[in-house]
Amino acid sequence: MWVRGIRGATTVQANDADEILQATSELLDEIVQRNGVEPESISSVWITMTEDLNATFPARAIRTLPNWELVPIMCALEIPVEGSLPKCIRLMVHINTEKSQEAIQHVYLKESAQLRPDLAGPTS
Repeated sequence: MWVRGIRGATTVQANDADEILQATSELLDEIVQRNGVEPESISSVWITMTEDLNATFPARAIRTLPNWELVPIMCALEIPVEGSLPKCIRLMVHINTEKSQEAIQHVYLKESAQLRPDLAGPTS
């Protein structure tokens, strides 16, 4: 069994708590669905947001999900590089899996698809 990282990102229109929580939930749901992930197989979730987002902790969206209360979750500030994508939420979901690196499906929603067009795919 391996520990693999699943990358994901999304954007919001405003620094609004409800919008941040909804976008975080949507991104996590997409990661879980595309990769067939169960909470029990998750080692941890690392979340970053750009410095223009501070209305809430995005981890709140995950901690309230059934069976996710024991998953370790950490939030941090994304490095504020000049010219970087604003209002962006990023997830790194570490899972225990037998899947190869190539089998992992990373998820880039909304404006974040420009971050990794090589991984975003046509349906992100």
